[in-house]
Amino acid sequence: MRRKALVLALAVAALAATALAATATAWWWLAAGPLLLLAAVGTYDVVQRRHAVLRNYPVLGHLRFLMEAIRPEVQQYFVERDYDGRPYDRDTRSTVYERAKGVADQDPFGTELSVYEPGYEYFTHSVSPRPVPDEPVKVRVGGPGCSRPYDMALLNVSAMSFGSLSAQAVLALNRGAAAGGFAHDTGEGGISDHHLRHGGDLVWELGTGYFGCRTPQGGFDAQEFAAKAALDSVRCVSLKLSQGAKPGKGGVLPGAKVTAEIARVRDVPEGRTVVSPAYHQVFSTPRELIRFIAGMRELAGGKPAGFKLCVGTRRDVLALCKAMLEEDVTPDFIVVDGAEGGTGAAPMEFMDHIGTPLTEGLNTVHNALVGTGLRDRVRIGASGKVATGADIVKRLVQGADYTNAARAMMFAVGCIQAQRCHTNLCPVGVATQDPERSRALDVEDKYRRVERYQRATVRSAMEIMAALGVSDPSGLRPDMLLRRTSHHALASYAELYPWLAPHQLLSPSGLPADWERDWKNADPDSFAP
Repeated sequence: MRRKALVLALAVAALAATALAATATAWWWLAAGPLLLLAAVGTYDVVQRRHAVLRNYPVLGHLRFLMEAIRPEVQQYFVERDYDGRPYDRDTRSTVYERAKGVADQDPFGTELSVYEPGYEYFTHSVSPRPVPDEPVKVRVGGPGCSRPYDMALLNVSAMSFGSLSAQAVLALNRGAAAGGFAHDTGEGGISDHHLRHGGDLVWELGTGYFGCRTPQGGFDAQEFAAKAALDSVRCVSLKLSQGAKPGKGGVLPGAKVTAEIARVRDVPEGRTVVSPAYHQVFSTPRELIRFIAGMRELAGGKPAGFKLCVGTRRDVLALCKAMLEEDVTPDFIVVDGAEGGTGAAPMEFMDHIGTPLTEGLNTVHNALVGTGLRDRVRIGASGKVATGADIVKRLVQGADYTNAARAMMFAVGCIQAQRCHTNLCPVGVATQDPERSRALDVEDKYRRVERYQRATVRSAMEIMAALGVSDPSGLRPDMLLRRTSHHALASYAELYPWLAPHQLLSPSGLPADWERDWKNADPDSFAP
């Protein structure tokens, strides 16, 4: 009754205003026009069947959709505090922006964090800090089977594909990497001209779609892989097993997004939808995976070869280690991607409820390699919400040798965390293929921001390590990072997590019971649960 009365009132008012307008001056149309529009909207709301709220509350119900549309912006700019926003809080975003712009990233008046709340973490500084080295530390990546090792920076550009990112964003990231002397992971979308133009060091990543070295049937083309891996810019090659934000989930690139350029880069037909399966065709067992990595290294002319994964079960990681031991073959690096990692698009259930967070994933991979005596042959990279110098040092303490960042690098090129990556409507031209939007991103300015951000953040990490009394990451120990476990108790990472001794898995006496069980059940010839 109320909705009918409202529409009726609007209609009567509109008709009255129209009648008066027909006989009066043009000023009456200022009232008649809006009333007629409201009457039309109200009538449509009542008769349409898609939205129940509009049928019950014609005209007024549209306020609900308006509030829904502006809710993310209201939340980000007016509601959230500096330190509790998600996925990245304002303090972290501001730090990245300030470092990228080259302005002072200093804050006044003390921490805003609740240092007595459970979960708060801090480093234990030394009474005798060390001098900060003039040059940033680099990590030599390359095991016994690698003839062309690569010196990796402590912070690098994590995997983001051309197609997910605009051409301008890729150009800015790669030119920044070239200027700063750090690596740029291509993502699984293949090597584009934008990756090559400025000569930045590339980690070429292959996913299940084998884009860039793909047969017409969607398989792996070894000959094309070898030709592209021989490019001077390609310094490492990587096989993506899973991604932290959506482990075990394949991908679909709609045909509308498969432009002529993307089709050429990815070796797929233009305009046709492309499906990346959740599984690889080139292996089905741990042993086959390790052999394939060795084959990738050989095809790449001895350049470092490795893989990226979000840890699922400890048993899978131990099965890979058993295969490495039996084959006497190791990857040159393993990148551990945490469940807190980002993505352009993924189902909420996968982002929120599948995959091991980075802390536990790093601990698993690091301990597995130490316990099998393989740790000195394999470098570990860490990716997943790395943005500050403290993030870098935390991951190094937990077992990583270097880190990669994706969303922080996006902030450096102008991302404002609008979270429109999956819509092709990125307001700053970073995560879009719309030429009108991406033209707003000025490569000349943004590449400098990428280089400045990376340099300042690595410098921050070096300063933190110096404050802890060490000159390089080799001196870091798990007891240097503490977590408040309750309002009245603290524990170091040395106490919170197990830390195996070298070769301990090979003589399992004294192993924690859960490690002993998983080591026993790990099968180098099966990933079966």
